[in-house]
Amino acid sequence: MAKSWTDGAPTPKALQDHAHLRDPFSYRLKKFLLGNPLNRHTLSHQRLKKRYALGILSSDCISSSAYGSEQILVALLPAFGLAAFTLLMPMTFVVLAILTIITLSYRNVISVYTQFGGAYIVSRDNFGPVVAQIAAVALILDYIVTLAIQTAAGVAAIISTFPELAPWKIEMCFIVIALLSYGNLRGVKEAGKAFALPTYLFVFSMFTVFGIGIFRELTTGLPQLDPRVPGAIEIGTEQGLLSAAAIFILLRAFANGGSSLTGLEAIADGVGLFRSPESVNAKKTLVMMSLILGSLVLGVSYFAHRILAVPYEDETPTVISQVAHTILGDGAFGSAFFIVVQASTMLILFAGANTTFSAFPIVVNYAAADGYLPKWLTKRGHKLNFSNGIFVLSGAALLLVIATQGSVSYLVAFYALGVFTAFTLSGLGMAKLNFAKREGNWKFKFVINGIAGTLSLVIVIIFGIVKFTEGAWVVLVVAPILVFSFLRLRKRYDAESNALVIRKEQERALSITRHDVTVLVDSVDLATVGTVRYARSLNPRSLHAVHFVLDDRRAEEIKKQWMSNHGVDDVPIEFIDCPDRRLPNAAVDYAIRATQKPDVELTLLLPRRAYRGFLGRLLHDQTAEEIARPISQLPRVVATIVPFDINKMISGNHHAQHAPEVAAAELKPEVPQRAQSNWSQATGTISHYEEKVTSIGKISWRKRAHVTGRVTAIRPAAMDSAPTLEVEIWDETGGVTLQFLGRREIAGLEVGSVMIAEGMVGEQNGALTILNPSYEIRV
Repeated sequence: MAKSWTDGAPTPKALQDHAHLRDPFSYRLKKFLLGNPLNRHTLSHQRLKKRYALGILSSDCISSSAYGSEQILVALLPAFGLAAFTLLMPMTFVVLAILTIITLSYRNVISVYTQFGGAYIVSRDNFGPVVAQIAAVALILDYIVTLAIQTAAGVAAIISTFPELAPWKIEMCFIVIALLSYGNLRGVKEAGKAFALPTYLFVFSMFTVFGIGIFRELTTGLPQLDPRVPGAIEIGTEQGLLSAAAIFILLRAFANGGSSLTGLEAIADGVGLFRSPESVNAKKTLVMMSLILGSLVLGVSYFAHRILAVPYEDETPTVISQVAHTILGDGAFGSAFFIVVQASTMLILFAGANTTFSAFPIVVNYAAADGYLPKWLTKRGHKLNFSNGIFVLSGAALLLVIATQGSVSYLVAFYALGVFTAFTLSGLGMAKLNFAKREGNWKFKFVINGIAGTLSLVIVIIFGIVKFTEGAWVVLVVAPILVFSFLRLRKRYDAESNALVIRKEQERALSITRHDVTVLVDSVDLATVGTVRYARSLNPRSLHAVHFVLDDRRAEEIKKQWMSNHGVDDVPIEFIDCPDRRLPNAAVDYAIRATQKPDVELTLLLPRRAYRGFLGRLLHDQTAEEIARPISQLPRVVATIVPFDINKMISGNHHAQHAPEVAAAELKPEVPQRAQSNWSQATGTISHYEEKVTSIGKISWRKRAHVTGRVTAIRPAAMDSAPTLEVEIWDETGGVTLQFLGRREIAGLEVGSVMIAEGMVGEQNGALTILNPSYEIRV
């Protein structure tokens, strides 16, 4: 090969993209549905502003006000009759007091865990991995139920406005979950923008209703509804509050009202989704969310008890819709704005369901990263979101909707148990942390977190008892099973990891004295000859071919073809009888015999003729995989499948295609233009420094160049060789290698960084290389 310094050698060029694989149909369909994939280096640009974060992370909590007060009345009215409306306000104030305490506790969580916090991380760091799995299971179940109940409640809001849609309730729930899944698969930022508007619209419309209601109450007064209207839930008779049955009902009503607090966890789980400073923005959003939630719950409860709004057996019309309709009246403005209120209620409930798509994938990602869930839940998808978590959440929620027929009352029984378990572990975990560190105003924080955790624990106990027969038993049974499964999965991962640990005696990969290669022959064709060619490149001590005889006539034909093919004259072929036609067993027996000596390593090469499509799988077997699988279990034996694409030969086409001229710009990430250099400015013309920044594709051999590009590869030299470091950088026009002598690393340099370099352009193996350049790193 001609060297660059010899006459007539080709001029070195910058690195260029020459080809790329043709996209399969599945990927083209994904791009059509989801848009172009996001570059992983743009992950920081997917962070949310506070106004968008309020829409995507707070909508679950805010939307709970649409049914929290109603669920309290569902428990109280059958037992206490119209006295339930008198009890509604005290019950609401208790819920708001708990909201205040838990909000203060989670502000502390966000202050300490400034990226991603929540009950899982707090439990893991303060109580250990076993307790953390209890938190993980609680949150996983809670988010699944949240998606189901928010969807069902949103559909109920639609049916309240258009009762004729009632028969299509389940189908509508399916459509909503599918649309939410699709929206989140397109990216977190896009989903946040889409659901910010419903949150603000709901808050605006409800505050407008409350304002009109206060005005009407102060002037003309508000009408009262007939609580015994047909279709409403049964109104019981008044009774005392001190009997055991009455206390039980009050506790159940309180548990129902606790559903208003679900969603507080979401912001602590998603602190890392905020723009910098993450913790400051997250705390502000948390406080704003709690203030809005408290105002809405108080407003709905107050006006429900003023107008005697009664829940209905079929859950429509909802209490919040009765409040809005009564306050707004039947006039032109009232009727029109009532539609706005119902639409905003529907949208906020769906937006609340959407919150789970941000929080659930983050929780399962952390559990999977710790080894308690399958590792594929940690992978980011087409739009840099945890798409596998989105699919799991959607599927589980759909099954729950089918099981409960989309009933909000049934779903509430599963609801708050999980989230209050998370509140308990988070509060007590932070109290333990405050007591252990004793930093700053730790006593106040310890009291707040301790009260939050203790109160939540009491609520969990109350909920488990009063809701046991209504469905809470399912959670109490399923949760321990899931925790046990998570721990077993971690043991399995640990066992696999320990099996691959490099022990002291295995730190250096010692060479085997004898390396033999055997090609398994099924027919003498181009695939077999190509495999033999590859076998020679392995430089084996001995190279053989083996055919396992299943048919004597075919074996004779293979022998004749082998002997007549001069391309394999140097490779002897062995014919081994396989009377039972079990090729994997015959291959294992051969490999064991060939490696009886401890200094022998054997590589078995299996030519595989690849046939794509259903017809190819129908017409041809998969013998190579069947042989390779048991071979891989033998020591000092490696089975290598050498693929050979038949369809490529038939069609005359290649999988790889030449990229168009713009391929480099399409495939390489956009590199920001370099600002004014921080290096010293030179005065006049000097030969040892090139000030002007040049596109990489335009740099010239044996001239100085000043380039800017994004680091795509870092290649440090092996530890037993001279220390060198090669860094490959690209811009839209091409790539170049920067070679640093005398070092194996550069502090702060990582793949994806933007690097500015200046130096003399040389070459290595025909490619342009800048040796020991001056450089600047920009993250």
